[in-house]
Amino acid sequence: MSTNPPAGSIYVDVDAMEWQSTPFPGIKIKILFQEPDGEGFTALFQAEPGAKLPLHRHLGVEQTYIIEGSLVDDEGVCTAGNFVWRHPGSVHEAHSPDGLLGIGIFQRPNEFLQTDNDDD
Repeated sequence: MSTNPPAGSIYVDVDAMEWQSTPFPGIKIKILFQEPDGEGFTALFQAEPGAKLPLHRHLGVEQTYIIEGSLVDDEGVCTAGNFVWRHPGSVHEAHSPDGLLGIGIFQRPNEFLQTDNDDD
């Protein structure tokens, strides 16, 4: 007996989804898709003005499209209507001075190297 994957498309009512808190103040997400192995995922994310992501390493390719606002790190600024992707192994911090709404596609979850309590 062969096992075939389900046929057809899966439509997601994003407006009906609740925003989920993250460990990072001012940042919330909606998981739109998650790989069965729990590693890769696609998320809609929002950040309040001034929200920060602490130092982290990308364990897989990360792709980000900014819908509103901007995302800033030490390598540049990604503004509304623009796209940035990062290589596996890249390390950075990021923040949003004016808030943002974006979509991120992650091959693997990030490894956070610093917490808010590590401010040295």
